[in-house]
Amino acid sequence: MNPALSVIFFTTLIGVGQGLFLALYCAQLLSLVAVIAAPAPGFYALGSAIALVFLVAGLAASFLHLGHPERAWRAAAMWRTSWLSREVIVLPAFIGTVVLYGAAHYIGGAAAPRGISLALGGIATLLCLTLFVCTGMIYACIRFMQEWASPLTLANYFLLGSASGFTLATAFAFFFAADLWPIFAAIAAALTLFAFVSRAASLHRNARITPKSTLQTAIGVRHPKIVQKAQGAMGGSFNTREFFHGKRPAFARSVKWIFLVLAFPLPLLLLAGGFALASAALLVAAFAVQYAGLLAERWFFFAQANHPQNLYYQAVS
Repeated sequence: MNPALSVIFFTTLIGVGQGLFLALYCAQLLSLVAVIAAPAPGFYALGSAIALVFLVAGLAASFLHLGHPERAWRAAAMWRTSWLSREVIVLPAFIGTVVLYGAAHYIGGAAAPRGISLALGGIATLLCLTLFVCTGMIYACIRFMQEWASPLTLANYFLLGSASGFTLATAFAFFFAADLWPIFAAIAAALTLFAFVSRAASLHRNARITPKSTLQTAIGVRHPKIVQKAQGAMGGSFNTREFFHGKRPAFARSVKWIFLVLAFPLPLLLLAGGFALASAALLVAAFAVQYAGLLAERWFFFAQANHPQNLYYQAVS
């Protein structure tokens, strides 16, 4: 497939926002059971605002993928059968609930009823997890795209988004919750390790896929040896532009190794260094490097998927 930058930024940005919110609500639950000292209410309000920046930026990026943004509301019409429509409904609901969650802490301050923010956080957490499922299932439900049609797609969206969000939360908590950031650092490292295992498993699986379609099935000819000389057109077409990235195999392989380094081992090393040295710079660098790696990972995720129509549109005359 030909990766669209708007979709790459959409999926990675909302993943960070979702992971950061989960970290905030996790902190509130930990303080409720006295594992940590309760952070100031401003910690949750500011953290929610940062999460909203990523979520709204992701939402804005998604509009760049639309040919007619003014008709975006129609995307929700097929919610009974379309995971994309469900995502279109759940994302604004999640954003709205995060706004209320942050507002409950900001307006009420230390005197805010704990039950209200806990209830709002619980609802937002359910919406957050539902959003992970909707986003992942948009791709996992397409059975003829064999590289995507796997439960690992769902796992990767959840783990990569959560890992990046907790890594950002670690840097954020370093400045505003001194007792909390080491816990966030440990959770971010664990999520990054789990994400590496899950993504490596998907790479291993995809490398061994046997295509269900062949040149013979694509054109209905059973001859054992078929070679395409032309696609019947002198130039490119919608099919060649949208369903194939056009890069050389060496380029795709280099992107794979780039994201494997930037998204997993390097952030772990920076998190470990930031923890050992209590260095804000290393913690911020851990998030920046990991997010850059996730951009490369998402490009590779889309580019690796081989649409069956590419069996026919292999070459330009």
